[in-house]
Amino acid sequence: MIEIKNLHKSFDGKEVLKGITSTFDSGKTNLIIGQSGSGKTVLIKNIVGLFEPTEGDVLYDGRSFMQMTKRERAMLRREMGMIFQNAALFDSMSVLENVMFPLDMFSNDSYKERVRRAQFCLDRVNLTDAGAKYPGEISGGMQKRVAIARAIALNPKYLFCDEPNSGLDPKTSLVIDELIHDITKEFNTTTIINTHDMNSVMGIGEHILFIYQGHNEWEGTKDDVMSSSNELLNNFIFASDLFRKVKEVEQQEEKKHHAVK
Repeated sequence: MIEIKNLHKSFDGKEVLKGITSTFDSGKTNLIIGQSGSGKTVLIKNIVGLFEPTEGDVLYDGRSFMQMTKRERAMLRREMGMIFQNAALFDSMSVLENVMFPLDMFSNDSYKERVRRAQFCLDRVNLTDAGAKYPGEISGGMQKRVAIARAIALNPKYLFCDEPNSGLDPKTSLVIDELIHDITKEFNTTTIINTHDMNSVMGIGEHILFIYQGHNEWEGTKDDVMSSSNELLNNFIFASDLFRKVKEVEQQEEKKHHAVK
C-alpha cells in the first residue's frame, strides 16, 4: 500500500500539486489520469522520490518516505519496479541480459540463479524463446513485455508504469494491460499506472485518481466512471464519441433495469 497525504509541490513559486491525498492498495491496478499539464507526472515523480514534495508525505506500507535516511531510501528503491514509456531497453544487450540487469546490480544470487530468475520472468510474460534476441529484433509490444519482465525481476512490492501502452496498437495494448493486471494480482503488487489510454481506464481501472489542475478532482473505479456526474471527468473520459455512446447505452440500460423493478 502507498499513501499520499496532503501532497504539495511548487516550482519557482508556482504550485503544481495542491494538497493531493489518496491511497493506492496492494493487489489493485491503480490508475492516475488527467490532461497534459494536470500534474500527474509530477505526482508520480514525487511518489518515487525523483522530486521532493514541498509539503506532505508519501507512506510505503506505513513507512514515511520523507523521514527516511538516504540509505533507507536506497533500500526502498530496490523494492520498486519501473516500466518506462519507451521500454528503455539496452540495445547492446540481449533480451535475457536486459532482464538480468537489475539482478546483476542488486542481487547476491549466483549467475546460474540470476539466469533462472530472468528466464522465469520471460516465461511469465510469454517470451520464453526470445532471450537470445536483441531489442531491435523484436516488435514494440514484445519490447514492452521485456520491460515488464525486467521490472518484476527483483519481485518488487511496488510497480510504477509510465504510459505503458504508448505507441502500441489497441490489440497489443490490451495484452499489456491484462499482463500488468495479472501480475499485480499474482504478486499482490502495489501498481500505479500513469496513463492517457481510456481503454486501460475502462478495462483495468480498479482504482482511478483523476487529477485536474493539480488537485484530486475525482476518485473511484471503472464502474463508478459510468455513473459519475462529475462534468470535468466526463469531458475528459468521454471526449471520444465512442466512449460517450457507451455511457449513454449504460445509462439507458440502468433506467430500463429500474423500470422493471
